[in-house]
Amino acid sequence: MRFIPHFRAFFSLVLLACLLLFFATFPTFSQPQPSADSLAIQQLLRQVETFQASPAIRNGTVALSVRRVRDGEEFVGYNARLSLPSASTLKLITTATALAVLGPSYTYTTNLEYDGAVKDSVLTGNVYIRGTGDPSLGSWRFPAYYDLPALLKSWSDAIRAAGIRKIQGTVVGDASLYDDLTTPGTWPFGDLGNYYGASLSALNINENLFRVFFRPGKSVGAPASVLRTDPVLPYLDFRNTVTTDAANTGDQVNIYGVPFMNQQWLTGKVPLGEPANEFSVKGSLPDPAFFAAFALQNQLIQDNVPVSNSAVSEGGGLPKTVVSTGKRTLLSQHKSPLLTELVQQTNYQSINLYAEAFLRTTALALTKPVRSTEASVDALTAYWKNKGVDLNGFRIRDGSGLSTVGALTADNMTGILSLMGREKVFPQFYETIPIVGQTGTVRTLARGTAAAGNIRAKSGSIEGVRAYAGYFTASDGERMSFCVLVNKFTPGQNRAVTNALEKIFVDLVGLKGKSERVKE
Repeated sequence: MRFIPHFRAFFSLVLLACLLLFFATFPTFSQPQPSADSLAIQQLLRQVETFQASPAIRNGTVALSVRRVRDGEEFVGYNARLSLPSASTLKLITTATALAVLGPSYTYTTNLEYDGAVKDSVLTGNVYIRGTGDPSLGSWRFPAYYDLPALLKSWSDAIRAAGIRKIQGTVVGDASLYDDLTTPGTWPFGDLGNYYGASLSALNINENLFRVFFRPGKSVGAPASVLRTDPVLPYLDFRNTVTTDAANTGDQVNIYGVPFMNQQWLTGKVPLGEPANEFSVKGSLPDPAFFAAFALQNQLIQDNVPVSNSAVSEGGGLPKTVVSTGKRTLLSQHKSPLLTELVQQTNYQSINLYAEAFLRTTALALTKPVRSTEASVDALTAYWKNKGVDLNGFRIRDGSGLSTVGALTADNMTGILSLMGREKVFPQFYETIPIVGQTGTVRTLARGTAAAGNIRAKSGSIEGVRAYAGYFTASDGERMSFCVLVNKFTPGQNRAVTNALEKIFVDLVGLKGKSERVKE
């Protein structure tokens, strides 16, 4: 019986040898090679991971989400569920919501009205410019519509056509549709006096901005003087500490101001030796509704229609100061361009004012009455949540992305964009998004690469943040949505960030829409 252990050992060796021979002669059991589809995804993820580990972003965060549009299926997720600042990519969500709720043919209407009575060419009553939130009123962007001078003239003509040659009353900028302070409370104070921080009003005009013209000093460090403003704003009081810098240094001016306050502080530098020895900077009107009334009154006076009282504004948190003298009579109506035209300008030029206007207008259409920016954000959030989008981590604070504390996830963005891709208004929305390497704020990005002309994207940039979101066509023709968020990149690394993002864009268009998805 003592031979049994040896027999068992011998039998085990023979069995092991047979198994090794069996597997060696059947190559079909070998490890499968990755498909071209999965290799493209792996290449994209390696590119993102390399970017995350680079000196440009190793102390910050990169997030990426890619979804297939036709069914919303997630393809790639890298930090895709982290809430991060979106910057101006948020405008895609705001404009998509506006088009879906209001419709592509929606237009704003601004009414010129009067109350009281006209007798012997004298109006005993008031003239009202009643706004409904049109952000394009008096803008120069739409040649087929009135710019500011033509708009004022048309209003004056309408008043005189009604037989009015004197107004015994007040010209009122009526912004009462919004009775709250419409500037989002989370916008940086340093932005509010500059054109991109212009506060929304129910009666916007000239995009709520003006230009202040400086005369540079004769040498570097010399004071720069204020020459004038355009349009003329005699009621603004400037505290000017702007000095002169070297030639070709560009705009380094910051304007400090707040809504409804007519004092503004001008700081920074303007370049030496500009053409005509002047340099202009854009600021924000502290009370657009007041300016509309003030400018119309000046136009009326030029057209020999005197007005007895000073111009005033109402709404936007201001109390009502003018007593109505009866039912209002319509003098004229001004229609805005179609919403699709307004949305295209918003996404191509990244206009904060337009996005904030759409947020409030859409919220009013969804939930009446909406009394604040916060309530408008809630209405927008509820709209997409009710459609089934996962909005965990969706913490936006405005409609434009200027807020530095607002945040969303890359997954939130692609969830909304993919769903929008299945809405009936998607073709119109798609055309409003700039083309990488060709148009809008992404026209210089990824030129000469496979991504140019094949990605539609909205850019976003605030301090320490770069973001892009939109759509691309995969190599097999599938339409995909994407969002890439870069947060807290290293100062001075702008070029490195751009180079890395361009490589990611090239890898995006190399994907196939039928590939297996890769989650975090």
